[in-house]
Amino acid sequence: MSVNVRIPTILRTYTGGRAEVAAEGATLGEVLADLDKNHQGIAARVLDDEGRLRRFVNVYVNDDDVRFAEGLETPTPDGSGISIIPAVAGGC
Repeated sequence: MSVNVRIPTILRTYTGGRAEVAAEGATLGEVLADLDKNHQGIAARVLDDEGRLRRFVNVYVNDDDVRFAEGLETPTPDGSGISIIPAVAGGC
């Protein structure tokens, strides 16, 4: 299944500056593995040492937050849009 992954600015060094890349996989975990195969090192910024989504990285499949779906087992139907969004902290 082919999906489009939107890459945040901070991770674009892994994708040659591209804001969106294609990846393959039936689940989010498979998509991230394919993404890392083609853009080596990016998965380490999204997943922790135990292979789970990092606490301060939000991932959406279409408009659904995967933390409230099936996590890395969230289905990624053909044509899905995946967004990787690092959490931003700060304020006054």
